[in-house]
Amino acid sequence: MKDNTILTNLYTPITLEPHQLSVTLSDAHHPIFQAHFPNNPLLPGFVLLDMSAQLLHVKIKRIQKAKFLKPILPKTTLFFDVTCNEKKVKITVKNSNEKVAELIYETE
Repeated sequence: MKDNTILTNLYTPITLEPHQLSVTLSDAHHPIFQAHFPNNPLLPGFVLLDMSAQLLHVKIKRIQKAKFLKPILPKTTLFFDVTCNEKKVKITVKNSNEKVAELIYETE
């Protein structure tokens, strides 16, 4: 899978197990956070989707659900609980104490 340059240096992997992933995001100086938004940096939803696909080494074919529940800030540690069956991926994303997103997508 080709690297997504927009994600370069955005996160540092901590745990990369088949059903449990965790990463720590970079600080607010990363270009993603500078663009979204300069005075109130938040991780864009599409970037969270791209990040999950990159971590799982899959390509998203069709998004079935992308529910963003809480803002994701720089330097946050994110925990991905992953369930995969055939070509469908279900992910619950949490920060240290609450659910921040739910993702369901089909892969190629």
